[in-house]
Amino acid sequence: MKITQRVKKILSNYEGQTPGTKANLARMLMHGKLAGTGHLLILPVDQGNEHGPARSFAPNAPGYDPHYHYQLAIDAGMSAYAAPLGFLEAGADSFAGAVPTILKVNSANSLCGVKGAPTQAFTGTVDDALRLGCSAVGFTIYPGSDAAYEMMEQISDMAVHAKSVGLAVVIWSYPRGGNLSKEGETAIDVTAYAAHLAAQLGAHIIKVKPPTAHIEQEAAKKVYLAQGIPIATLSERIRHVVQSAFDGRRMVVFSGGEAKDTAGLLDQIRQIRDGGGTGSIVGRNSFQRPKEDALDMLDRIVEIYKGK
Repeated sequence: MKITQRVKKILSNYEGQTPGTKANLARMLMHGKLAGTGHLLILPVDQGNEHGPARSFAPNAPGYDPHYHYQLAIDAGMSAYAAPLGFLEAGADSFAGAVPTILKVNSANSLCGVKGAPTQAFTGTVDDALRLGCSAVGFTIYPGSDAAYEMMEQISDMAVHAKSVGLAVVIWSYPRGGNLSKEGETAIDVTAYAAHLAAQLGAHIIKVKPPTAHIEQEAAKKVYLAQGIPIATLSERIRHVVQSAFDGRRMVVFSGGEAKDTAGLLDQIRQIRDGGGTGSIVGRNSFQRPKEDALDMLDRIVEIYKGK
């Protein structure tokens, strides 16, 4: 694997990391159709845990089979495939080495909603990730939740362990709970704050939702207005979130969110690209479509990140 200058530049931002961790970051950055470009396109399939099997897979029934998602990630030329323990174990032998994998080590489910203090349970370990040949562990935190400090302590400890054995760390940073309004969960000030917190916790790759122009915190609103921080367009907001992740020294990928029409998703991807986002992590918008439609859409996303 010959690493491009673009990827070498990204890796140089991760000072103090072990060679094993940098090798696993390179493994994802140099895999698939975006290999060497500095962009990432990741398939996440944790929605069965989060929302239930029918809500997740009934729109495209082959998705009930864990092998389907491995093969989709391979056929689409994705940078990596992320899933909880059960789904990865169910295809680890058949697809060993075929695509970099990320073990999602904590999960929530819609049967156990907690309004003020949303949290997640550990469902996998660093040792599981090593056993399955993963490149990284993935962990969700809920900034704003009454349980946020506990979650931050958990990933802080796990990140030390993961890095010590050469794994990369991906943090899903999803504000919710506590005093946050529903609109505030994707507010620009809150999303930028969430990305910064994930970077401070040691994430190599940060996953957040595309931010809206809403400003949730009154103290933050004064600064945004006084400093004239541009947030009118999505690309401007993406740029600000990336800036908040150590001025772009950490990779930030953005979720596709709930299923949407192809034109709307592709427009969002263009603005993520134009704002300097590292890439996209697209789950329901890909695996809930018939496979041929999904492959066509993912190819179009690849072309956008290649600047076409």
